[in-house]
Amino acid sequence: MSYALQTLWHDKARYAAGVGAVAFSALLIVLQVGLLLGLFETTSVPVDHTSADLWVGSQDVRSVDLGVQIPINQHMPRLTEKAGLKGQPEVYLAMYANMTRSDGGMERCFVLGSSLDPDAAGAPDVLSPELRSALSLPNSIVCDESELGRLHLSGPGDTAKISGVEVTLVGTVKGMKSLAAPWVMCSETTARKLLAGFVQPDHCTYLLARCESPRRAKEIVQELRAEYPEMSVYTTDEFSFSCRWYWLTRTKAGIAIGYAALLGLMVGAVITAQTLYSATMASAKEFATLLALGIPRRKMYGLVMSQSWWVGVFGVIASMPVVWLLTEAAAAGGAKVVLRWEVMTGAAAVTIGTALFSGLFALRSVRKIEPMSLLR
Repeated sequence: MSYALQTLWHDKARYAAGVGAVAFSALLIVLQVGLLLGLFETTSVPVDHTSADLWVGSQDVRSVDLGVQIPINQHMPRLTEKAGLKGQPEVYLAMYANMTRSDGGMERCFVLGSSLDPDAAGAPDVLSPELRSALSLPNSIVCDESELGRLHLSGPGDTAKISGVEVTLVGTVKGMKSLAAPWVMCSETTARKLLAGFVQPDHCTYLLARCESPRRAKEIVQELRAEYPEMSVYTTDEFSFSCRWYWLTRTKAGIAIGYAALLGLMVGAVITAQTLYSATMASAKEFATLLALGIPRRKMYGLVMSQSWWVGVFGVIASMPVVWLLTEAAAAGGAKVVLRWEVMTGAAAVTIGTALFSGLFALRSVRKIEPMSLLR
């Protein structure tokens, strides 16, 4: 065990505040970024829950809910002429509509209409074979169970009206919660009725296709973008990211999260710096003795920075169990926290870096120490 670790262990009560401050900073960053990612994952739910490799839409579509109708006869040949597709491209309808609830109130919803075949690229993967069969019935819909209260529906069998057409809820799913208007899933035929005033019969919102490989999907996207700039063409991963990025920048939520995380870092940095400064001053006589014995001052600088490093490491380690507990608590309350390794690693790097910066502040106390202080 290094000398820095020994001093930390020996004076653990003195350094506890610094470790706690670093742990708080790491906890705040991970949870806030995780909540942000979980929140905006809902904006790309229709994209993430399909098996499509390619999405073709109208010009400059940045989010799945911003698509406008496109002519099938014009866009379909452009896609089918490309080698490397698996099967025929599919028509996909996705557009806002007004739902008249059972209590007479109005709710904005987002209709998702696709083929319901077992191998359909656009059918949400959360739909069981039973639900796909039920959706083949005229004017039948499915929604996420978390949206029932908002839509004033109690369960399967309840009815409402979308665009003046009476629809029947035939089931619910999990994992299709929406940030804005509830996602309402149905067959392409039903969607045509519900969106008749917005989408012409020979038009659709998107064309979806599967490819032989992810590499070929990227190649087709580049080819179509170069040949037809008036179309939006994405791989599924690109479109998913575009949806989240659009909503993140549109709502400015990222700025609010950033400010809160920065505040947490500043608080942690101040507490850690003060802890290290106080601990160094408390050891002033020991440092003065070492200087009198001829130990270079740079060695003491290294000791303080090493202590800062370990305070940061122990703070990050201490925060992890709390992060997992609070994540589970958030999930129980209906909030999703995404704990990606990139987030965990980034938070650890930032907080340890903050601890090291605090160590630089604490070096001021070492500069003030002189061997002559032993004679006072």
